[in-house]
Amino acid sequence: MPILPSDVEVAVIGAGAAGIAAGRRLAEASRVSFVLLEARERAGGRAWTAEGDDGYPMDLGCEWLHSADRNVLAPLAEKLGFSINKERPDWTTRLRHSGESEAAEADWLAEREAYYWAVHRAALEAEDRPASSVMTPGGRWNALLDATSTWANAVELEHLSVKDNDRYEDTGLNWRLREGYGRLFEVLAKDLPIAFGTAVSRIDHHGRTLRIETSRGTLTAARVIVTVPTAAIAEEWLRFDPPLSDKIAAAAGLPLGLADKLFFAFDGDMPERFLVGSTRRRETMSYQIRPFGRPRIQCFFGGRFSESLEREGLAAMADFAIGELAGLFGSDIRRQLRPLAASFWRRDEFARGSYSYALPGHADDRARLAAPVQDRLFFAGEACSPNFFSTAHGAYETGTAAATAVLRSLKK
Repeated sequence: MPILPSDVEVAVIGAGAAGIAAGRRLAEASRVSFVLLEARERAGGRAWTAEGDDGYPMDLGCEWLHSADRNVLAPLAEKLGFSINKERPDWTTRLRHSGESEAAEADWLAEREAYYWAVHRAALEAEDRPASSVMTPGGRWNALLDATSTWANAVELEHLSVKDNDRYEDTGLNWRLREGYGRLFEVLAKDLPIAFGTAVSRIDHHGRTLRIETSRGTLTAARVIVTVPTAAIAEEWLRFDPPLSDKIAAAAGLPLGLADKLFFAFDGDMPERFLVGSTRRRETMSYQIRPFGRPRIQCFFGGRFSESLEREGLAAMADFAIGELAGLFGSDIRRQLRPLAASFWRRDEFARGSYSYALPGHADDRARLAAPVQDRLFFAGEACSPNFFSTAHGAYETGTAAATAVLRSLKK
């Protein structure tokens, strides 16, 4: 294990997307000493590609290059030689592959569009209300709207700010990396000075020099860039001394929702497609059949439903998914499925969730969380992104911006 430096000009807390971006920006400057302090034994944070025993990679965390035409990571992936699948995912035909008629699918798409416009109108009002308040009372598609929110926002609509939700920017262009999104961050982090297995518990900012207490000892720095998930700040497993009550409040207004994945090996003969287990209940999964043409089925689920399945474990996740798939394709599919792995992001001690959402009334907390303190403490991460929150590229952009601000503050 590399020796932990006793003093650096800049310490970056976390080696996820934001921390890696900050490190790369500082390395470009080549005039400052810095280190990334990472609690895990790997880089990437919530971008994590594992290898299945079937020989294929699987993204247990983020997977899509969302808004690929504006995504800062897309050209980096191309430059580094990653294989990018630029075929647009056909999410609009999920229902016709899920037992619904084309007429029902058209009705759903119209209702979804009407819902988005209702969110936009509500976001223009003075009050920041829950996104659930704009749904049609007793609407046919309300359960599916809520389920979709647990996949996209990692939380049910009743807990989601309409103003924050409306600020998210999506160009509709979504690409994938055959090697895995997590692998991209492994490459981006390759030559950075990262101290792995180094969990930060306290940042003392009383004096001119910042003192950082870690599981491997204490070091000092002139500047610190904090890139940890909001749960770390809100729950104070990363403490500031003196306390930063405004940061704690802002992080609490941006809790981490939960969205998990489950992977099956699949030996059935079926083309790649997307579908949904049920259109009439919130507790359902979204399915990706044979992604990249590989012999797999990938399942996605979130919100309170995901919380309950995490508590029950992998077997319960697999039983539920197999039951839904058997309902769609018949019981023969049961013998074609073998569970491979699943994510458990709420259980992850260094994440404790998947990605942030703003509670009603807390849409402006992203700016509050991102604001530097005395030009010495800087903050980055997906929760700090005003328009690309919950994404890896949003986190990456904030990391670059924070490091640029640090360099400016050091006048280097």
